[in-house]
Amino acid sequence: MKDDTSAKTIHQKVEIALESIRPYLEADGGDVKILDINEDGVVKLELLGACGSCPMSTMTLKAGVEETIKRIVPEITGVEAINITTADDPNAKLPNNFN
Repeated sequence: MKDDTSAKTIHQKVEIALESIRPYLEADGGDVKILDINEDGVVKLELLGACGSCPMSTMTLKAGVEETIKRIVPEITGVEAINITTADDPNAKLPNNFN
């Protein structure tokens, strides 16, 4: 799916969806990067910056990122992050507005 024309269109749509929420992620020092979109319509993301070390990243991913992508790009069936931080991670850091 990733190499054909329809995948490029889906990839572009996902990027547009991410652009709509990127200011909110950047406000807390984070961002996301598309790593892959597979044949099943699952987007794999890398959480960058503060998002990569925030214990709230699971909630942000599901409630914010995934919901936005699926609303804008109905072909997408799911969103996964390769580097979700857990709340018990000793390196986890909350966004500035939660400290």
